[in-house]
Amino acid sequence: QPVEATDDAFWDQFWADTATSVQDVFALVPAAEIRAVREESPSNLATLCYKAVEKLVQGAESGCHTEKERQIVLNCCRLLTRILPYIFEDPDWRGFFWSTVPGAGRGGGDEDDENARPLAESLLLAVADLLFCPDFTVQSHRRSTVDTAEDIHSIDSCEYIWEAGVGFAHSPQPNYIHDLNRTELLKLLLTCFSEAMYLPPSSDSSSTNPWVQFFCSAENRHALPLFTSLLNVVCAYDPVGYGIPYNHLLFSDYREPLVEEAAQVLIVTLDYDSSTSSSPTVDGTTTSTAMDDVDPPGPDNLFVNYLSRIHREEDFQFILKGVARLLSNPLVQTYLPNSAKKIQFHQELLVLFWKLCDFNKKFLFFVLKSSDVLDILVPILYFLNDARADQFFWFGGFWCFFPGLMHIGVFILLLLSGERNFGVRLNKPYSVRVPMDIPVFTGTHADLLIIVFHKIITSGHQRLQPLFDCLLTIVVNVSPYLKSLSMVAANKLLHLLEAFSTTWFLFSAVQNHHLVFFLLEVFNNIIQYQFDGNSNLVYAVIRKRNVFHQLANLPTDAQSIQKGLQRKKKTPEPISRTNSQDGVSMEGSRPAAPAEPGTLKTSLVATPGIDKLTEKSQVSEDGTMRSLEPESSQPPPEGNVTSAVNNGEPWSMEASHPRRDRRRLSSASSSGQWTPTPDWVMSWKSKLPLQTIMRLLQVLVPQVEKICIDKGLTDESEILKFLQHGTLVGLLPVPHPILIRKYQANSGTAMWFRTYMWGVIYLRNVDPPIWYDTDVKLFEIQRV
Repeated sequence: QPVEATDDAFWDQFWADTATSVQDVFALVPAAEIRAVREESPSNLATLCYKAVEKLVQGAESGCHTEKERQIVLNCCRLLTRILPYIFEDPDWRGFFWSTVPGAGRGGGDEDDENARPLAESLLLAVADLLFCPDFTVQSHRRSTVDTAEDIHSIDSCEYIWEAGVGFAHSPQPNYIHDLNRTELLKLLLTCFSEAMYLPPSSDSSSTNPWVQFFCSAENRHALPLFTSLLNVVCAYDPVGYGIPYNHLLFSDYREPLVEEAAQVLIVTLDYDSSTSSSPTVDGTTTSTAMDDVDPPGPDNLFVNYLSRIHREEDFQFILKGVARLLSNPLVQTYLPNSAKKIQFHQELLVLFWKLCDFNKKFLFFVLKSSDVLDILVPILYFLNDARADQFFWFGGFWCFFPGLMHIGVFILLLLSGERNFGVRLNKPYSVRVPMDIPVFTGTHADLLIIVFHKIITSGHQRLQPLFDCLLTIVVNVSPYLKSLSMVAANKLLHLLEAFSTTWFLFSAVQNHHLVFFLLEVFNNIIQYQFDGNSNLVYAVIRKRNVFHQLANLPTDAQSIQKGLQRKKKTPEPISRTNSQDGVSMEGSRPAAPAEPGTLKTSLVATPGIDKLTEKSQVSEDGTMRSLEPESSQPPPEGNVTSAVNNGEPWSMEASHPRRDRRRLSSASSSGQWTPTPDWVMSWKSKLPLQTIMRLLQVLVPQVEKICIDKGLTDESEILKFLQHGTLVGLLPVPHPILIRKYQANSGTAMWFRTYMWGVIYLRNVDPPIWYDTDVKLFEIQRV
């Protein structure tokens, strides 16, 4: 039966207990009971929520000076964290927190009812106040006696920023109690923001999260210090510390849970679709015209606004060093097994890095200005290589799999590859040895990138096929700047061309030929702009010249097309590895693990095709870029590589795991949806950019053959020496303009990021499992 709101003795028992932890609250308040109260006595649930928020507001007003008050605030915090997901999952309850409570006016009297704050606003403002509450979540600046206790409304929270870094030079004394209290409050904040999980994904990017919108508005007087605190806490964190082996097993690290929570709150508050707004250009001005002066300067989300306005070099250096240090942490190898602490929140860091580059173009240019960008690149390639087969982790009694790590890594590299400096930086020799199961090679970071991409394409999961055109677009974007590819990387590129130019692959799906266009463009860029240092690639092209001749003579009659498809249906011979070095993997590597039964996984919305993700820019002779009109006739024609797999038959060109059966491409035509025609083949065959390569073969093949015959050479090194000193000046066609496909923001990727981000947060909050077993709508939770 309904309990009166005035019955304080009854309600106080929910938060009076001193010995509870958040885990206790989750154990004592089972899901079934919350749902039963919601259905059977809604007025009691409403009163409980209202009373808990009221206690938080009172705690914020009084400044939590006594231990008892702090305990009440923490217990209310835990209780609301437990209950909120069950309020959000019921559409009838969703508006509850945005309604006003009678008698809860800002002045307390009845006449204030019409300007009363909604419960959600009171809750958010109380949490913000509590995050800067002296002796509860921040160090008090006064020698405290009860008389001089700081009034929470008179303090300037900018003096209480949690950590030195951006805009704050003083590093407060670490206090683990404060860290624990901040973590609990941030957990509640994240739970408030998680209403987004209970709404289905919508293409309407204007649908803002009202909780985030209010919290990041000027109504929150702590917005600036809180944004700065979260950013600095994340970027200043050093999980290894002094590097004492096994220190993480001997001492509890109270900072790590806070850093994880801070990173998650930060990326959620920065969830803002930049494609719908006037985006700031490099110099910080917006791209809008004088007509648009009525628009507010920058987004009204203050967190996004502050992020886009960071501009000091030392701040950029602090952020980049911090993010690079944390991303590199899982790669650290030590002589003593498991002796160094490994962080788990690299996916949140990648989203944060993406947001930094997307909202602050000055930061992006700072990253690319020096070879520090490689400290971001190497961990990303490590994660991509690791995630190409499904990677699993234990959650709520299930093995969980989350597919988006691959995509976010590729998106970041696509964004970086649109800038010339990225391609130039890749020429730095690769000397650090990260444990990856890829062939051993001696070369540059460009070689590493190509070898990892080759591994993803030839031995990844079939679900990754829509990413192939993204991967190859990245290689095309950097190719004009690659001074010297190693023999291993050159062979990998030729192997991809060989795989993608077989007739059965070209005729299997309507867009498979785009991959061949991308690869030819890579070869053309290197031959035209970087011929001198690339004797390895030129040698590989000469050795595999039959692949180019076959492409030039690709049959276009209906009979040959059928024959090509028939060959695939019979027994497509497995594509052989192109060089024996493949057998040797790098030290410390392990093969990726196959799927476990009983796996929990979250689904993602589809990613937009490469034509939606990028816009073409042409590089002028002075190095500047100008955008090309979409209807430009430049090859290759683009689009998302629709899966050459129809109805989901998995495929892989090399088995990534010896125990798995080898799986092959299935044709789209078998289901009768689409069949290749001679006209279709002719339409793109005539545009294949083979002139440069054919001219190179025409000039060099006779010369190389003559040397071999004259000197009886069978040794590669002599031929390479000849090619190194050769030149094609004046013999090749006029160099084509360099085409760069730059990432462009769009609502499709904004929605993808939102789904990915919340999926990560859902699966990473295990203890306590805040959203487990609630009716989430943003993505599907599947048990494999």
